[in-house]
Amino acid sequence: MYENLKGVWPAMLTPMDGNGRPAFKQLEKWVEVLLSEGVDGLYLLGSTGQGFLLSEEDRKKVTEITASVNAGKVPIMVQVGSMTTAESVRLAQHASKCKVDGISSVAPVYYGPTDGTSGMALAHYEAIATASDLPFFPYQLGSTSFSLVEFINKLLKMPNMVGMKLTTNNLLEISTVSYSSKGKLVLFSGADELMCQAALCGTTGAIGSYYNVFERECKHVRNEFVKGNVKLATDFMLVFQEVIAESLPNIWTFFRQAIQMRYSVDIGPSIAPVGNTNKVWDDKKVEELIDRVVKASKLGS
Repeated sequence: MYENLKGVWPAMLTPMDGNGRPAFKQLEKWVEVLLSEGVDGLYLLGSTGQGFLLSEEDRKKVTEITASVNAGKVPIMVQVGSMTTAESVRLAQHASKCKVDGISSVAPVYYGPTDGTSGMALAHYEAIATASDLPFFPYQLGSTSFSLVEFINKLLKMPNMVGMKLTTNNLLEISTVSYSSKGKLVLFSGADELMCQAALCGTTGAIGSYYNVFERECKHVRNEFVKGNVKLATDFMLVFQEVIAESLPNIWTFFRQAIQMRYSVDIGPSIAPVGNTNKVWDDKKVEELIDRVVKASKLGS
């Protein structure tokens, strides 16, 4: 039933106009570019998409435009989590009207624990899950409050509970979610650095920021790894991890310049305070980082 909910999905960057608003014309162009790159799906308005920094109306419009340009070509999942449960519910209901394929949500922000395993998070998630008939994919950001297995068992009782986005660097946590759900959940890894490694722990796909720049390369490598090309995956992931580590301190300017170079789309500046200390890159350095990832994706193919 959910066979299309798999593969490599960019946590889509939302093009911005410099005044804290989405650049809607650039958004249309950007969605078209990602579709042409062969994305398996699109994940909207998460941390990378700066969803929490946008107004409710702008979030709705981003969803509407993306769904319209996509026109059913690939599945779309919308991150609807917000500061209040009420707004999250409204965004979930709006996403349903846009005929997307799923909704996702982070745990309660600021007033709640960030690991997503508290009673507060469960109540928040249940309100969102029941707000529409869309498949629901809550975040798992690490488990410290109580048993992860207990948390999964409670999630499985919720209506429309189909999968999870596992944004953790702990592979054992991913395995624990996988075995404790007994195959009932569609799992996406959220740490780009562990794209292939997480597949060994039961994930069917990967959602991440760097797939905005390297969708084609990452999709190829992950597919090859699943088919058994361990050498390609090992060699690629070491290079990919190194490039992520080098670019992470100035990630927002890296994304902007790299996307301009590769795809002639300007995603604009991030919304302060996000990226407010990022430095502009030397173009040659950006080209070098891109080239390293592209070349690594072809080794052992």
